Amino acid sequence: MPDHDVRLQRLKQWLAPQLQALFATNAWGEVPEAVLQPASSDASFRRYFRWQAGERSLIVMDAPPPQENCRPFVEVANLLARADLNVPQIHAADLEQGFLLLSDLGRQTYLDVIDGDNADQLFTPAIDALLAYQQLPMDAGLPHYDDALLRRELQLFPDWYVARELGLTLNAEQQAAWQRICSLLIDSALAQPKVLVHRDYMPRNLMISEPNPGVLDFQDAVYGPVTYDITSLFKDAFLSWPQARVQGWLEGYWHKARAAGVPVQDDLADFLRASDLMGVQRHLKVVGIFARICHRDGKPRYLADVPRFFAYIEAVLARRPELAELGELIAELKGTAEAAR
Repeated sequence: MPDHDVRLQRLKQWLAPQLQALFATNAWGEVPEAVLQPASSDASFRRYFRWQAGERSLIVMDAPPPQENCRPFVEVANLLARADLNVPQIHAADLEQGFLLLSDLGRQTYLDVIDGDNADQLFTPAIDALLAYQQLPMDAGLPHYDDALLRRELQLFPDWYVARELGLTLNAEQQAAWQRICSLLIDSALAQPKVLVHRDYMPRNLMISEPNPGVLDFQDAVYGPVTYDITSLFKDAFLSWPQARVQGWLEGYWHKARAAGVPVQDDLADFLRASDLMGVQRHLKVVGIFARICHRDGKPRYLADVPRFFAYIEAVLARRPELAELGELIAELKGTAEAAR
C-alpha cells in the first residue's frame, strides 16, 4: 500500500474519536457516517479533506512530518483570531502526527468568483482584514524577514529557474550584477516599517465566507515589510489586473492604513516604490519556487504561471530605472537559453 494511503488510514483512525468528542461537547448527537473527500490540493506536502454529513462540514488537514509542521498553523491561527479574522477554528490537533480537525470556511475561494465587476466589492473586506492583522502588536515571537531570509528567497531564482529550468550558470559578471540587484531589493525591504506579514495573501487563500473573507494558508507568517501582503493581493499567481486599477487599490489601502495607524510610508510615492521593489523580490522568489516544484517535486503545471510573474517584473522595470540591471540580466539569460535550444 502506498505511503499516503497508510497516512490516510492513520488519519481516519485518529479522526473517529475526535469527532465523537466534538459531537459530545456540542451536544450534536451521534456522529453520522460520512466519507472523507479531498478538499483542496497544495503546492506543499499538506493535504486537506472535507468531512461532511448533511449541513455539518469540517476540514481535516494532513501535514506529514518531517516535511510539514502544524505548530505554526496553530499559533498563527490563534494570533489572527485576536484581530477578529475569520480563520479556521481548531477543534482538535495532533501535532506529532500532523493531523488537525478544523472548521470549514466554505467551498469557494475568491479566485473562484472574482472578476472585473465584483473585484472592488471583494477586495474591500480583504483589505480591511489585512489592516486588522497589521495592527496587531508584534509580540508573538514569530520570525522576522531579515537579510538572510530575503536573500535565501531570492537565491531560489538562480538555483532553480536559471540552473534547472534554463540549464544555465551565472558567469562572474552576471553573478556580480545579481548580487547588486539583490542588495537593492533587500535594502528596500529592510528599510520599510514592519508589521505581521501573511506571506501568501492572495485570492486563492481567501474564502467566500461569513464574515468575508475567510483567511487560509497563513502558517508561514513573519514580521516584515508593510507593503508585502498588499502587493501580493493584487499581483497574484493566477490572475492579473490593469495597472491603473492596481494603483487605485494601492492608494486606497495607503489612505486607510494611515487612518488606522498602520505604519506605512509617509509619502505615497515612497510607498508605491517600496511596493514595486517588494513585488519584484517576491516575483523572483516565486519563479524560483515554481521551477523547484516542477524539477524537485514533479509538479510541472506551476511553470505555466511563470510568464505572468515576468510580466509583473517587466511592468515595474518600465517605471523603475534603478532596476535596469535586472532587465538586462533577464534578457541576457533568456536569450542565451533560447539560442541553446
